[in-house]
Amino acid sequence: QVQLVESGGGLVQTGGSLRLSCAASGRTFSRHVMGWFRQAPGKEREFLATINWSNGHTNYADSVKGRFTISRDNAKNTVYLQMNSLKPEDTAVYYCAAGGGPTGANLDTQYDYWGQGTQVTVSS
Repeated sequence: QVQLVESGGGLVQTGGSLRLSCAASGRTFSRHVMGWFRQAPGKEREFLATINWSNGHTNYADSVKGRFTISRDNAKNTVYLQMNSLKPEDTAVYYCAAGGGPTGANLDTQYDYWGQGTQVTVSS
């Protein structure tokens, strides 16, 4: 089993920044890749970014490329999502996910474990 706990969400104004954290524990081979997704009310879950635990390879959705940065701290078993230049349309519940791969995985079906989610609200 893998346990994921997100933190760092909140209310921010347009143009502001937030950093989300995802603390992971459990079976390391089950979290070869870590991803961030979000889901806004009435919309499908959307891929944002993913990172390979071992080599740090990253992959981003076009919608956030250049504004969001995913990173990891192996010693702390924590993955981060730095979000800059936030817009009202970034408002959503943000989820951390873990899976066995492949590197660059951008489909939610490629992830086996999910956190509880953290709310991000961007005011205009």
